[in-house]
Formats: sequence, C-alpha cells, structure tokens
Amino acid sequence: MLVKKIHHVAYRCKDALETARWYEKHLGMKLVLSIAEDAVPSTKEPDPYMHIFLDAGGGNILAFFELPTRTPMGRDPNTPAWTQHLALEVGSMQELLDTKARLEAAGIDVVGPTDHALFQSIYFFDPSGHRLELAANTLRPGMLEALDQVKWEMLEEWSQTKKAPKHAAWMHDGRYKEMFN
Repeated sequence: MLVKKIHHVAYRCKDALETARWYEKHLGMKLVLSIAEDAVPSTKEPDPYMHIFLDAGGGNILAFFELPTRTPMGRDPNTPAWTQHLALEVGSMQELLDTKARLEAAGIDVVGPTDHALFQSIYFFDPSGHRLELAANTLRPGMLEALDQVKWEMLEEWSQTKKAPKHAAWMHDGRYKEMFN
C-alpha cells in the first residue's frame, strides 16, 4: 500500500493562539509545532500565515492555518453543518461521558451520546466552527464482518437509487443488541 498513514490534517482557524489553547484545554492536545511565513512555500504566493500542529495521539497530527489577510472564514452554504467533521477516538465510554460533562461545564453545547452500534459519539464545535466528534468504540463480535459482507452491494444500490439501502439498518434501529451478543 502506498499510503502509510495520515501525516496531518489541516484546517483553517480564526485565531491560532485561541485554537491551540482551546484544543489543549478541552481535548488535551498539546501544541507540538508552530510555523509562520510571509509566503506560501509551495506556490511562493505572498500570504502571511501561522500554521500550528497539535498532537492528536497515536502519531496523528491536527494542524490549523490562521490567514489574517484573507476574507474571514466561512462554511460551504450548500453543505449541512453536521456533514463535515473530524472524528477523534477516545479510550472508553466513561471517558466520552466525562468529556461531555467537562465540555458542557465550560459552556460548550454537546449533542449525544449517539449510538452508532460500532461506537457511541458526542458532537460539538470548536471556536472556528469546525464540528468535532468524539467516539468510543462499542463494537461487538461479528459486526464488522456483517458490514463487510454488504458494503459493495449497499454502495451499488445507492449509486443507482440515491435511497438509503437497508442492509445495515440494524446499526441505528437497535436490532444489533439482539443480533450481536
């Protein structure tokens, strides 16, 4: 396989200092690197920026760019807010619930936990408006194998009908509790 891992994922932020402090305070992600330039190294375009890199655990890096000379950042108006998000894994359901309580105590609106059968998630937004998901695995034996058997059939049906195939409806209708012990 050509790709070994994701080196880093980069998003734009409104304020690099605020972003670094927020991620460290609320998610325990330490700032590992800051880079600032007056021109883009790849294109040579004059465009001052601050580029920060945060430790997302397990060798994963989450990065942000602050671009002070550009039009204030926004969202794609044609994409619902729930669609584009970054999902981060936590170690247990208890960690998920404890984090939800801490975030809410800090005044951050949190949705969930939402039961996705394979994992449970909470959702919230960072100071720049990026939607984040924290997920705790709740996988039961046989679930991944069942999904593997229908993945291409589901995708082919979707491609033809643009209607949700029902092959894995058990994930959100609760039947998984009886199907996978």
